[in-house]
Amino acid sequence: MVRRHYGALRVSLLSACFRFVICAFILAGLVSSCARTNWNGYTEQGNASYYADKFQGRKMANGQPYRKGKLTAAHKKIPLGSRVKVTNLKTHRSVKVKITDRGPHGRNRMIDLSRAAARKVGMIEAGVVPVKIKVLKPKKDKS
Repeated sequence: MVRRHYGALRVSLLSACFRFVICAFILAGLVSSCARTNWNGYTEQGNASYYADKFQGRKMANGQPYRKGKLTAAHKKIPLGSRVKVTNLKTHRSVKVKITDRGPHGRNRMIDLSRAAARKVGMIEAGVVPVKIKVLKPKKDKS
């Protein structure tokens, strides 16, 4: 009877150690992905989409309401307030936007543009286009 108790204790201890190691690896991964300190000149290529009109007036991550006439964008990691150049790789038209929100939340999307920014790069008809982004003026990340 005592033997079984120690066996259960050993299994419980091993299980706790295993969970601790897994959590440590996850935490290390999160910290390293958030630890980028020099966003200046950072470039990335992927797909861009733009905000639907129904988001007009809704609160963004920066606390301000979304305005479709402003040159703004949403990105998952670039610090809020950063200035970014977005180039449509099909039309080669570009626009400078300010990162004001987090997202996009659609699959296979790298950045969401405001309607005004989408119009400048010529993507209103297509809806989703391949783009290249370059951080021109990063804002200090406060997170």
